[in-house]
Amino acid sequence: QTPVSEVMTTDVVTLRPDQSPAEVADVFADKGIGAAPVVDESGKVVGLLRDEDLLVTEARLHLPTTIAILPGIEFTFPRDIRRYDEELKRAASSTAADLMEREYPKVGPDATVEDLATLMHERDVTHVVVEDDGAPVGIVARGDLVRFLAKST
Repeated sequence: QTPVSEVMTTDVVTLRPDQSPAEVADVFADKGIGAAPVVDESGKVVGLLRDEDLLVTEARLHLPTTIAILPGIEFTFPRDIRRYDEELKRAASSTAADLMEREYPKVGPDATVEDLATLMHERDVTHVVVEDDGAPVGIVARGDLVRFLAKST
């Protein structure tokens, strides 16, 4: 029943919604981090931006396959058309707000490491924001949790 406060980073690097992808990449590189909460003017978390969210701005997106059924009639076979549409919007984005995940993984400061590990495993996420009344008080990367587990066993 170890509290999440024992594994979280408390010096949380945050981003502004209006920052460009290049500015975000600079912050990630300068700080050596892979994710950061995006906060509004009041300091409340509005999203989470991860390094993988930046990659889509540089990735080559593959258009859905279109096949001709009859002359003049085409059918688009969507493998995952929603994902493609989302990636296309992200690739054309110009701000952190465009790229960030609005439904991001989070826990409260009273959560346990067990709660945190369960969330990370079930949602297959690499970063979790620790919030108190909507403000970021910590962030946990998967590596933080692995280091804690290594020390405690």
